[in-house]
Amino acid sequence: MATKTKSVTKVKPLGDHILVRPAEPEERTSGGIILPDTAQEKPAQGTVVALGEGRLLEDGTRAPFQVKAQDRVIYSKYAGHEITIDGDEYKVIQESDVYAIIES
Repeated sequence: MATKTKSVTKVKPLGDHILVRPAEPEERTSGGIILPDTAQEKPAQGTVVALGEGRLLEDGTRAPFQVKAQDRVIYSKYAGHEITIDGDEYKVIQESDVYAIIES
């Protein structure tokens, strides 16, 4: 019996864009109250999945990214575009919309 494997779509952002997997929204408040889906705030943090080539500079070279794949980042709440790839939710944002890297 043959098993089906899910094919994974590869996405390569262009320029200074970054593909981010948003963190899961909080389902409970700090006091333990369970929030319904409609009341859950979308997170403004996630994990970097893929990077473009970098911002194109006037001299024709590319600026290196300050973030790398697998970094946990905080980004602008309204930044970028939400997309769905193989049933998973992602955001495509510009590096300038990233405010910080979360270090463990």
